[in-house]
Amino acid sequence: MSGMPIPPHADRFGAAARGGWALEPGSIYLNHGTVGAPPRAVLAAQQAIRDQIEAHPSRFLLRELSAIRVGGKVRPVPRMREAAAEVAPFVGAEAQDFVFVDNATTGANAVLRSLRFEPGDEIVVADVAYGAVARTAVFVARQSGAQVKTFELPWPPRAEAIVDAFEAALSPRTRLVIADHITSESALILPLAQIAAHCRARGVPVLADGAHAPGAIPLDVPALGVDWYTANLHKWAWTPRSCGFLWARRDRQPDLHPVVISWGLDQGFTTEFDLVGTRDPSPWLAAPAAIALMREKGEQAVRAYNHALAWEGGRHLAARWDTAIEVAETMIGTMCTVPLPEAMGDDRASADRLRDALLFEDRIEVQVHPWRGRLWIRISGQIYNQVNEIERLAEAVLARAGGLSSRS
Repeated sequence: MSGMPIPPHADRFGAAARGGWALEPGSIYLNHGTVGAPPRAVLAAQQAIRDQIEAHPSRFLLRELSAIRVGGKVRPVPRMREAAAEVAPFVGAEAQDFVFVDNATTGANAVLRSLRFEPGDEIVVADVAYGAVARTAVFVARQSGAQVKTFELPWPPRAEAIVDAFEAALSPRTRLVIADHITSESALILPLAQIAAHCRARGVPVLADGAHAPGAIPLDVPALGVDWYTANLHKWAWTPRSCGFLWARRDRQPDLHPVVISWGLDQGFTTEFDLVGTRDPSPWLAAPAAIALMREKGEQAVRAYNHALAWEGGRHLAARWDTAIEVAETMIGTMCTVPLPEAMGDDRASADRLRDALLFEDRIEVQVHPWRGRLWIRISGQIYNQVNEIERLAEAVLARAGGLSSRS
């Protein structure tokens, strides 16, 4: 096939790893970043937890799960805190600053809806902010007369220019900056620590959306200098969905509340978030099993394989389609977004048609979206993916573009 380099550790991953996932046979799944895909072993661990719950639901959920307990003879450490103590170090955090949430959007909602804004206040976001989080900011702002100030990320993206753009967007009325760690559609690793440092120097707090970071890049949340950090674990950290977390700096915890207020109100940050009504806690309680599996396979090896597949795969696609990637490798993690030939269209309807055709005719699942006047494809590299799947995607797109390029 083409001259695309073979990722490191290919002897252990790729086709050899595919059986560890329950993915549909014969399909090509290049969209791990959207909703994740937990390994079979983690799903089995989750089911074992569910079986344990159902053996005695009331005891498990009311006496053992959280610090909100009914009666006596309880566990010395609640199950939610046990899981937090195992998972928090994976992102460099301490358990007392770490709570589980359904997903990063839920964590962002908790922060935004706990803050108080005045008429004329500004919430600053970049144009690459995740749509659900940006909409939450709009919802919160309009209730108080504040406004969301959206600025355009410089293109081609360079770390220094991105930091400068965030700083230039600040004003005396800025009360919050929302910054992605890894953007969703454009798949860029942003210089979050530098952004936070500039905001901190201006007295502006930062809410970081790290939805795609855990498991994709090495992560030390407290070292980033942000005030709040929310992320998903069900994407790149292999947990069952829905499973995310919210980290908060100690001085930000007293005024932070979950979106659903329940029995833990005014009993502390972790207690309040650990129980927000009756629901299935198994995704969070199975998170330690997911982290353990990744460590067993080698965190660095997993990240190296996924990064190489995304970066080299993106470069290969751009060459095959006669387009260009204008992004430094340091800004790419386990996903890469590639411009499609201009003839493919430039609007949402064209993106939807191509995505549907790839899925239903070629059995290739991949993210397609319009941005900056053309269509783009975002590929995800996970250890069950392999090089020949990238080439299959390249050929499928070229077939629909009328063979615009045959370069290899």
